[in-house]
Amino acid sequence: MLPLVLDLARLRLVLVGNDERAERRLAALDAAGAADLAVYADAPAPALARAAGGRLVRRLPITEELVAARIVFISDSSAAESRRLAEAARAGGALVHVEDAPALSDVHAPAVLRQGDLLIAVSTGGKSPGLARRIKRFLGTLFGAEWQARLDEIALLRGRWRESGADAATVAQRTEAWVTHQGWLPADEPLAAATPSAATAAPHLATRH
Repeated sequence: MLPLVLDLARLRLVLVGNDERAERRLAALDAAGAADLAVYADAPAPALARAAGGRLVRRLPITEELVAARIVFISDSSAAESRRLAEAARAGGALVHVEDAPALSDVHAPAVLRQGDLLIAVSTGGKSPGLARRIKRFLGTLFGAEWQARLDEIALLRGRWRESGADAATVAQRTEAWVTHQGWLPADEPLAAATPSAATAAPHLATRH
């Protein structure tokens, strides 16, 4: 498995499904910034229809619509229907995710914790989505809403370090030092704790916690 972060604002997506599983998948895609998404449902639940709005097509997709997508998500079709849709999409070059069917899927959707722009994904390779969700909930107790402000802070520092001519290795070292200096995470490398570069590079932020 190779974990990747995809910019869904750039990709054509198709979601096929009728019930609450399709609704959950739609919510996850919307949260991830999906901008070009069609939802195909031949018998959509009312909640799914409301969430999909003008993106809803009240039928199953035809082959041409599947192959036009970059990723196809199939949520609640029968096994035979899921296989047919997956094979048609894959033959046209689309990646396929079939809910609870790793053998039919090219990609596995992880459990995702979002705190602003901080994204933490947990995957079991499709073996136990329930375990992935449980681990995500645990991580949520460690990484709260405060991490968006922390990420903004370190992004500001990173920009200033790069403008001052720091190379990638130096930026990484200063990032380690700043995170430890602020007490956001426990030190795991003596070098990071001992490096004064972060505080000296941005003294006006040295007292922020």
